Amino acid sequence: MLLLITDTSGRNGNVALARATESGNVDVLEVVPLAGGMFSAQLVPQIAALLKNHGFSKTQIDAFIVVSGPGSFTGLRVGLAAIKALAEILKKPIVPVSLLELLAVDSRAQGKVVAALDGGRREVFFGAYEIAGESFRVLCEELLSQADFVSAARGSIVVTPDAALAASAKAAGLPVIAADPPNATMIARFGWKKLQAGATVSPEQLEANYMRRSDAEMFVKQSS
Repeated sequence: MLLLITDTSGRNGNVALARATESGNVDVLEVVPLAGGMFSAQLVPQIAALLKNHGFSKTQIDAFIVVSGPGSFTGLRVGLAAIKALAEILKKPIVPVSLLELLAVDSRAQGKVVAALDGGRREVFFGAYEIAGESFRVLCEELLSQADFVSAARGSIVVTPDAALAASAKAAGLPVIAADPPNATMIARFGWKKLQAGATVSPEQLEANYMRRSDAEMFVKQSS
């Protein structure tokens, strides 16, 4: 199967093309970086160029794997809008991927697992999960202050690629797994597993998990 992977959740993003087999192998053919602040101008042309470079047409895409959050309000909105439009035209499934969920599962930790990413503004993107073998349950995904992060993580294994968050957790006596930052290959493999499990959504069902309101929304709330 031919998979198109997009991640516009951060300051910079990427789009990738991958082949997957029923045996579970995922071969990432190419990853193309997207410059921050230019996702709306770059994403669709880069998808077209990526397909052309490998001799494919858009009709040969079998599924879309898209990072749905957490992250940048503008970046996620642009990325998801493009994938919604393509999936609607091509009538192909979408697999939304939470970067926090990806970190928790990829760590192979068991029991209560917390995934944490730097949310900026002295805040933390926080996900709590219960993992038992192949069974996985989302307890919560929320935005916390750095002060609340350690308290909320007590009793759990902390998984994070952020050195500062790892240091805070270790200082509090929490077990920590230092993870690699999520990349296109990790997203493709995780998305393929979710696709095989039937964890897909329609274009109408695809929603971004911003965790944080946009600056405009926060300004309106402060002004009211």
